This record gives sequence, structure tokens and C-alpha cells, in this order.
Amino acid sequence: MNTSIVWFKTDLRLHDNETLIKAIEQSNEIIPVYCFDDNEFKITEYGFQKTGNFRAQFLLESLKDLDNNLRKLGSGLLIVSGKPEHEVFKIAQRYQAKKVFAKKEVAYEEKQTEERVEKELWKLKCELDTFSTSTLYHAQDLPFSIKDIPDVFTNFRKRTEKESQIRNIFPAPQAIKSPSIPELALPRLEQLDLSQITIDQRTAFPFKGGETEAYKRLNYYFHETKLISNYKETRNGLIGVDYSSKFSPWLANGCLSPREIYYEIKTYEDNFGANESTYWLVFELLWRDYFRFMMKKHRHQFFLQTGIKPTDTPTHANNQELLNKWINGNTNHDFINANMIELKLTGFISNRGRQNVASYLCNDLKLDWRYGAAYFEQQLIDYDVCSNWGNWAYLAGVGNDPRGNRYFNIAKQADDYDSKKQYRNLWTQTI
Repeated sequence: MNTSIVWFKTDLRLHDNETLIKAIEQSNEIIPVYCFDDNEFKITEYGFQKTGNFRAQFLLESLKDLDNNLRKLGSGLLIVSGKPEHEVFKIAQRYQAKKVFAKKEVAYEEKQTEERVEKELWKLKCELDTFSTSTLYHAQDLPFSIKDIPDVFTNFRKRTEKESQIRNIFPAPQAIKSPSIPELALPRLEQLDLSQITIDQRTAFPFKGGETEAYKRLNYYFHETKLISNYKETRNGLIGVDYSSKFSPWLANGCLSPREIYYEIKTYEDNFGANESTYWLVFELLWRDYFRFMMKKHRHQFFLQTGIKPTDTPTHANNQELLNKWINGNTNHDFINANMIELKLTGFISNRGRQNVASYLCNDLKLDWRYGAAYFEQQLIDYDVCSNWGNWAYLAGVGNDPRGNRYFNIAKQADDYDSKKQYRNLWTQTI
């Protein structure tokens, strides 16, 4: 019996999942596995949890949905906890698997984990086969090699849009042959040293994890409301569920693929017409690609205070007192405070809010930007390693911004985007 393992990570879906499809094609039976990696639930060097309560809750919901969808096809999700190099090895050994299929990693720590797993599997003569499942454009289809990708986004975008094609979607499997998979056994938040979350009624992201919920949001945003037609005009909003697509948490966990969104946009344009807003969502997906390719190009440099510009950038120390005021919304700016309180209580803030609070930490407080990035890593439901650290480096002036330091005038931003103080009143007044 040719048995293979599908090691799920941040690709928690059945649709457009090349890893899953290739495993089914090349195997008599597959065993879908998810490992709660000890390293993902530790305290980082910056003093924050690597995965906080909101992120973990969304992950648990996504895994439950994935298991449910797998069982409809005759399979299920096997949950293990520990170090992936040990746990995946033990499953491969138990089932005498010849191959492990997994998503290809590009970020520094994730790549190291992948390499450790591969090294252990070789002891069993078991091969690790990886696939790129996270981006709109496949790396192999870009008009340049990874090492030659421009460090300025506009240069990357223009050539990529002109010279590259977006691949077709992989259909979801119709059936999966697996040995008997035990009933899903997810850890509780308390077992991960985390706390139960309370849903704040003011949140702009009152949604659940999982592919099923992702498709509901996709349908709502494109078809039930046609909100996509006004995306460019509303995307800088601050209150409610409709000002932006809110696809990012499902993208971050791989419950939805960027290509699915892209082809949904194309279908929408065929039916209702294209405009700046329909293009702008593709533009945002391309930024997401870019940060992933940049992480692949520059590797660990995105985690250094000097980023990818080590020669001409001032560095800052950390000041715990100022950092705590920033985290808890106790600064001198009510606009910063409102955004930070929303982030603390919900695990989500708007794109406009993120840029402002990051600029404030880097330029006004003059703190080491990596502490801000690490706090976001803990808090954000839609944390994506490449986008998070890439965006923070960009705002800190050590990333891909050709203009250098990107300073936001907080008072002007508040006037421009919250002129009636509705957002600030919503989050800074006690309820």
C-alpha cells in the first residue's frame, strides 16, 4: 500500500490545494495531519506570545472545519502536538509512508522547521515533497529569478502584470481514501497556555475560521452586496464589517487561496464590469505576493532591526514603559489609543490603523520596530509572517519603501479618516 502524509500548515482548505491534489494522485491512501508546533506557542525574545488568544481561536475553528470537510470525503484530520520533526516522523514510521506532502515555506524559522523534518524523514527513506500554495503568481512564472526581484514594488508589479500569467485553480477532491482517522482531538486554549476569548460587540471582524466561512464571506462581498465595486473608496474605513474585504485572516490560515479571490473578481467583472476597485483588490493580493517573494530573497534580514538596509538606517532601543503605553492605548493620541484598544480586545484593526500605529511606534516613540511587529504577531487574527514583518520593515524605513522613513502625521490622519471622532469615541469610551 502506497501511503502518504499530507502535512497541513497554513493551507487549511480543500479547494485550490496542490499539495493535497498531488498527494491523492500519487498515493493509494493519504493521512492528513496537523501538528501543533511547540515553537508556535512559546514566548518570543520580545516577551510576547508567538500565537495569542485570538489567532489560536481562529486556528482551532479552521481546523475543526477542515476536519469536517475531510470527513465528508472519507478522511479526517489527525492532530498531533510537539516538534514537527518528531511528530511527523512518528506518523510516517507508523504508517510506513514513503512521502510527506506539504506547503513550501520561505520564512526563516518555518524554513528551518521544514529542513529539520526533511532530515528526520530521510532516516525512514521517506521523501518530503513541497508545493507553493500561498501566492497569486507562482514563483516559477515570474519574469525574474527570486534573487533578481526588484526591491521596489512598482518595478516588480509592472513587469509581473505584463509578462506573467496566473495559474488555474485546482479543484477540490471528490473523495479521499484514508485509513481510519480517529475523531478530531483539538487542544483547548488552556492547554496551549492561552485564555478563552470574549467577542467584543464593537469588532470589525466577528467571523469564524475555516474554508466554509471563507466562502460565505466571499459570496457576501461579491454577490450578496457587490461591495467589491466600491472597495477602493471604502478600504480606508475604520468601523464595521463592510469597509474592506476582511479576507486576510482566511488567507493567512490558507482557508482561502488568493487565486480563488482573483478568479472570483474576474467572474464579477465579466458580469458587472471592471473598475478601479475590482483592480485594487488584485493589487493588494500582489503586495501580499511581493512580501512573500521578498522574504524568500532576503531571508533572515527581515527580522533584523536594520532590515534589508543595514548601512544607512538609525536603530532604536526598546523602552518598556513607552511600549506598554502603546500596547494598552495610553498614549497622547486618542487615534492611536482607539486603534490599539481595538487590536487588544479583538485581534483585528484596519489597514489604515495599522499604518498609523506602526508609524507612531517607529517615528514618534522611536522604539525598536521589531517589538511592534512581535506584538502584532501575537495579536492579529490575520497574522502572516511575510506580510507582517515586511510591512513593519517598510514603515520603519528598513524594508521595501524607496522613500525611506514613512512618517504619518497622526493628527492629520485622524482628521482625514475620523473627522467626526466616531471611531475614537467607539473605542476609547468605556462600555
